[in-house]
Amino acid sequence: MISRVELLHAAQALCDDFASKKDIDTLLSHFSTTHQCTLVEHGEPFLAPFLGRPFNGISGALMYFDLINKHLSYENMRFSEYVVDVEARKVSVKGKAKFTWIETDESWDETFAYMLDSDDELKITDYQVWADSGAAYLASKGELGRSKG
Repeated sequence: MISRVELLHAAQALCDDFASKKDIDTLLSHFSTTHQCTLVEHGEPFLAPFLGRPFNGISGALMYFDLINKHLSYENMRFSEYVVDVEARKVSVKGKAKFTWIETDESWDETFAYMLDSDDELKITDYQVWADSGAAYLASKGELGRSKG
């Protein structure tokens, strides 16, 4: 049986690598190859190309992270308040960062949440994100600054 500490450390490793802006291959190494992994960032799909649809398998994960890297940059990312459910093999965590929509150079501070499900090998099978899709949309249109005004 997987221990709470093992599950926590696996989730922290992914979060630390993402916060440290590790390369995509490093991020992908955290995802299951024995189960089809699914990545979903919740929100309306018309708000941003990485929202509201599942990205399946390692190829889907690669596509998701490529879209994130194409459209967003971030700084000062940090994670806290990890909640571990050993029986369900889930970890939920709160994150904070300053995001910038690359094309418009508009930035916002955001608090977001991850829910990470793991397989028996402590690899991610389901990666869910809840974030401020409205700020991302306004920033993508160059309207975030005016909206804050």
